[in-house]
Amino acid sequence: MLVLGIETSCDETAAAVVEDGRRVRSDVVASQILAHAPYGGVVPEVASRQHVATIVPVIRRALTDAAIGFGDLDAVAVTCGPGLVGALLVGVETAKALAFALGKPLVGVNHLAGHLAAASLEDPTLPTPPPFPHLALLVSGGHTAIIRVDEPGKTRLLGATRDDAAGEAFDKVAKLLGLGYPGGVAIDKLAATGNPRAVALPRALAGRDDLDFSFSGLKTAVATWLAKDRAAGSARLPEGAALADLCASFQTAVVDVLVRKSRRALAREGLGALVVCGGVAANRGLRAALAEAARADGFALFIPPPKRCTDKASMIAAAGSELFVRGKYAGLDLAVDPGLEL
Repeated sequence: MLVLGIETSCDETAAAVVEDGRRVRSDVVASQILAHAPYGGVVPEVASRQHVATIVPVIRRALTDAAIGFGDLDAVAVTCGPGLVGALLVGVETAKALAFALGKPLVGVNHLAGHLAAASLEDPTLPTPPPFPHLALLVSGGHTAIIRVDEPGKTRLLGATRDDAAGEAFDKVAKLLGLGYPGGVAIDKLAATGNPRAVALPRALAGRDDLDFSFSGLKTAVATWLAKDRAAGSARLPEGAALADLCASFQTAVVDVLVRKSRRALAREGLGALVVCGGVAANRGLRAALAEAARADGFALFIPPPKRCTDKASMIAAAGSELFVRGKYAGLDLAVDPGLEL
């Protein structure tokens, strides 16, 4: 079974071919980072135009890398939400045209379900797929949530962010520090050499007996610390060791809350396996802290390799394969939904 996945929910134009829902035959991404870097974030209109320019070459490259032709495909899976409406439209309309021309089934995939399926893709670091049921911690630029996954397509939201997502907080703080866009990788790199206790920063909702998150206050705390530093006589943003210490303190504040809430959810739900997915799952500090928690608590930890934590079409093809096997096809009237819920 060969499924073509297409992903254009935000600023990555991606296509992939996945065999039998697990084996990645190709995984092609055209990044738009350079196009959006001057603006400090994703510009929806720019993203849409970039998708239009690159989607056909990306799909062709995915088929070439997989050593197959269009006729070898069994289905076409595409992200239909959530995401930027213009960006989603490019992928969905392209997928609909392909499915119609080839006479193949069309499968609409929730972008978040794609992230959940990333841990099921074959990889030397993940020799077996996660068991069902399991808990999922989804952490990305647009979403931070704890989800109970009983089986493919059967999920229950246990907690979510009330404001900024974790990845959004990373990017906003990076912008405050003059680290450019995207800033999560830069903060992670600097944090590795810093003192995580150098700057006292808050842990929002830490004492509450729920599974929700909040990161906007943490971002504000960093901005306040910078303002006080300037008021004390500093004319520039922190550099060197001071910058590394601030990054380490901020990252630890985010990681502490993510790990604490995940452990609480596992205990509350009586589950023994945790899947971590989304762009922030590539963060080394988070991966290390969760690995330590897994050793201490005895739960099984499933985190895709960093290359599969960010938006990729392979995850859409994997989730689409699950739907295809169950006969859950979409019609050619498939519409995009920017606010699609899991």
